[in-house]
Amino acid sequence: MKYNNLPHLFEESVKEFPDNVMLWEKRNDAYKGASYREVSARVKNLSGGLLQIGLEKGDRVALVSEGRNDWVVSELAVLFCGAICVPLSVKIEEPADLRFRLQHSGCKGIVVSRNHQHKIFNLADRLPDLEFVVLLDDPAGQDSEPGETLPKPLQDKTYVIDHLLEKGEEFLEKNTGILEKIKDSIASDDYANICYTSGTTADPKGIILTHHNYLRNVEQASAIFDVPSYYTSLHILPWDHSFAHTVGIYSLIRNGASLASLKIGKTLNETLRNIPICIKEIKPYFLLSVPALAKNFRKNIEKGVKDKGKIAWLLFRAGLKAGYAYNREGYNRGKGLNGLLKPFCKLFDLILFKKVRQGFGGRLKFFVGGGALLDIELQRFFYAIGMPMYQGYGLTEAAPIISSNTPDNHKLGSSGQVVPWLDLKICNEEGKEQPIGTKGEIVVRGENVMPGYWANEAATEETIRDGWLYTGDLGYLDEDGYLYVLGRNKSLLIGSDGEKYSPEGIEEAMTEKSDFFDQVMLYNNQSPYTVALIVINRSMVKEFLLKHDLTPDSEKGQEVAIKKLKMEIERFLPGGDQGGAFPARWLPAAVAFLYEPFSEENKLMNSTMKIVRPAINEYYGDTLEYLYSPEGKDFLNHLNRKTIASLANE
Repeated sequence: MKYNNLPHLFEESVKEFPDNVMLWEKRNDAYKGASYREVSARVKNLSGGLLQIGLEKGDRVALVSEGRNDWVVSELAVLFCGAICVPLSVKIEEPADLRFRLQHSGCKGIVVSRNHQHKIFNLADRLPDLEFVVLLDDPAGQDSEPGETLPKPLQDKTYVIDHLLEKGEEFLEKNTGILEKIKDSIASDDYANICYTSGTTADPKGIILTHHNYLRNVEQASAIFDVPSYYTSLHILPWDHSFAHTVGIYSLIRNGASLASLKIGKTLNETLRNIPICIKEIKPYFLLSVPALAKNFRKNIEKGVKDKGKIAWLLFRAGLKAGYAYNREGYNRGKGLNGLLKPFCKLFDLILFKKVRQGFGGRLKFFVGGGALLDIELQRFFYAIGMPMYQGYGLTEAAPIISSNTPDNHKLGSSGQVVPWLDLKICNEEGKEQPIGTKGEIVVRGENVMPGYWANEAATEETIRDGWLYTGDLGYLDEDGYLYVLGRNKSLLIGSDGEKYSPEGIEEAMTEKSDFFDQVMLYNNQSPYTVALIVINRSMVKEFLLKHDLTPDSEKGQEVAIKKLKMEIERFLPGGDQGGAFPARWLPAAVAFLYEPFSEENKLMNSTMKIVRPAINEYYGDTLEYLYSPEGKDFLNHLNRKTIASLANE
């Protein structure tokens, strides 16, 4: 590679694309672009400011902010100083969780936005090693909120970014060449980031990623995805994730392309509501997505079509059917007699799907999907409407890309082919490599793999063995080199006979195919049958009862509702419209219908919108045990009746 470190990568792009817009940000009513040259000046001045207040090579600086221009500026400025950036999720609310990460990584400084500065202020007297805080927003003239006045321990340690930029410019004028000297001293194996796992069931682990880890993964990504310098992407996913770093920031920088941030709201939910508005304004060429976002996009698309009337909806469904049949799994698109459908697909695209794409700005060529398993039906849906969602697979420990489908090589249902310059094998429980088509643990080796976990030698030795990263994920390779990811090893269902099965595919299908189910978690730990915890869609159940002139607080209403929910499960059994998709033994024989969803707030879901099985197992331990009793196996048990009855209180 021609780059030694991330600052070097950035500087090379500044030289090659000085006038290209690098960052788009919407502060008021319209997006404004900042060129590579303009961003470079801000990065260097902030670096100078950080050096002037004592930041040294190897120091750690936490970054707690929503995505915005100064998120990228701040991380680059820290890296230009030879320091290590510790990007933290803005969704961390518990003071103890935030404090652990700050203290475990030994952060010398914190860069924080207005929406999250209260979290730092509330911890001020419990962070004795903290030497400075940089506020991304000037508090002058702002209405103070409770708990947001500057606490005494931080009064002499806090700097507003604009003031620090001025100090930095003066510092660099007096110390010419200092940044160049530091940049040249940064080795490729020096640490760039410490990225923390969610840590829902144990202390989170700090994943160390070096400059070289990122640079190699950027080259791997650039080898399989063509990203011209005129491309723009709107960054929807959390910026602290390595997926966002590699694909959403550094891959774009490497190619001289531009990145747009969402307009920041006063709350996270307000920011999320800005997504469709910002997409239309930015007109992105590609978007990063996770299954939760994909499902929301689909629901909004289908709602928009339904609102246009029955004829539009019937045409839309017919267009999807034709598209599914013609596209098949992508790699075999239009093969055989299905090729005759091509003119029909073009017609539906002209009269329907083109208009749908206008809602995404009209320039969107594809999504890159990651984060969790994406149901193949969702992949077929977006492929049919002309916005393919190319599923990939990765781990933060691999910076993160391991495999991906691409415009040139894709097979729907898979996680794509392994990226270049990476070795991958499938191993059994004894660590022995398995032949093509055999399921086992995914194990990888390459220059994008982390050196280890920060201050956690035991976890490092468990995860990296003889240079190979043991992912903990199950999968297999097909004869064409496509990787199929089956789920986490630790999430396996284990029958009483010792047979194992990964539940994610069933759970995804049940929530995707039934409007009555919002979330599903299957459970079987060496038991005679599988059980499930199912979070019901409350509005759908209430609407169903209303159509039958029943109320949820009546015995009859409860019986009818529970029987309907049971029928939704039976659709997946032999004889049902979804029968045969999964082995019947792994479908739930007993179910607890839940009112409260799994969420980040109750710590039953992590920041990447994945359910946290160990936490759910513990939280609902008594309920799971009850489902293995004769009374619990009856769908009309008192717990399920209570859940339906609770709908009457809404």
